[in-house]
Amino acid sequence: MMRRRIFKIFFVCGFGILLALAPAFAAQAAKVTIGPHNVIFVDGKAVFPIGFTKAPPPGSKTPSGGDAYQELKTNGTVFHLVGPLPKQKWGPDTEAELDHIMELSAKAGLLTAISIPQLQAIGPHDQQKTDELKRVVEKYSKSPALGFWKAEDEPAWGKVSAETVQRYYDVVHGLDPNHPVWVTQAPRGTVASLREYNPGYDIGAIDIYPIGYPPGEHSLGANKDISMVGDYARELQEITEGKKPFWMVLQICWSGVTKPGRTLRFPTFPQERYMAYQSIIDGARGLVFFGGTVPGCMNERDRELGWNWTFYDRILKPVLDELKPDSPVFPALVAPDSSLHIELQGASDIEYLAREAGGYLYVLAAKRQGSTVQVEFSGLPAGIGEGEVLYEAPRKVAVTGGKFRDWFAPHDVHVYRFKE
Repeated sequence: MMRRRIFKIFFVCGFGILLALAPAFAAQAAKVTIGPHNVIFVDGKAVFPIGFTKAPPPGSKTPSGGDAYQELKTNGTVFHLVGPLPKQKWGPDTEAELDHIMELSAKAGLLTAISIPQLQAIGPHDQQKTDELKRVVEKYSKSPALGFWKAEDEPAWGKVSAETVQRYYDVVHGLDPNHPVWVTQAPRGTVASLREYNPGYDIGAIDIYPIGYPPGEHSLGANKDISMVGDYARELQEITEGKKPFWMVLQICWSGVTKPGRTLRFPTFPQERYMAYQSIIDGARGLVFFGGTVPGCMNERDRELGWNWTFYDRILKPVLDELKPDSPVFPALVAPDSSLHIELQGASDIEYLAREAGGYLYVLAAKRQGSTVQVEFSGLPAGIGEGEVLYEAPRKVAVTGGKFRDWFAPHDVHVYRFKE
């Protein structure tokens, strides 16, 4: 009788321990893949990633006292850049910091992009660094917080060879095919020179920060308007030849507006919204926002919190609210381009994109700088009589014979949705 009672107590206690540990056993590494039309999938679900380089410090709070990571997660499939800074030495201390960030990210449901600068540029005969990179990949590839691996930052501009980037990719991808390798290039170089790096990454990107005084200094191109974002997105389409997804890295704040003698300048809501939608129209399958942790861009309150919550609350959050998974435009963000032949007449400086999803036809359109114009879209399916202008309710457009007209001012964005 006593043995049965002891066994019963042991069984119940043991079962309770297993239940308590179940979440740890259940947590599995996310599988991130690239599907047709360069759409990114996480565990089989199409997503439009939103990235932050970097996010608020681990364990930090929002101005209202909420968990910072939980707030970022409200924006959908969110990832953030993690790992030591370029001048920090990779070792036990920085690895422990990374472990802590990975743990908190997994708890909040955030993905990460791991960047360890000292392990990115490895020489052809540097076996010690190669072995350490292999160890790191094998370790973190099992983390439920891992989303992507970040290769050398701006390698072409930094004169890091394509062969060096390729060595990093071969090690990482060979050990962990479930998490893509991401490379960001500077807005420098030519299509031909940047194309040399294509074999060494899965997801490309260019960072471009046009807001400042004088405007457009981050680019060497002739176009100094914020529409330069679209110029570089189109360049990425050429570089990747349509075979790889790409992201655009957009501006919260950057060193070009914080250096001595410079005037601090942030994008306005219309500017940030325009740059985001122009990137999408020109092919971006995700967006990354840089500069939330730049000290010179933060007011006193935000410096204490470690992140630019003022910009996030006033400017960025309203933009991201339009793009998150429960937004009306989101199905278009993960859909293929429509086969419909939509045409536009009346202006040559309006970029637009048509996609079909969930029984709707979406047309996303953004105008570059210039004059205010009225244009006509044509080629819509027969039977459509009107369409919504999303985020401009209750405004609608009337459709007659597959055509509709609308006005565009400089940097206007209109998002149309038609029931098919």
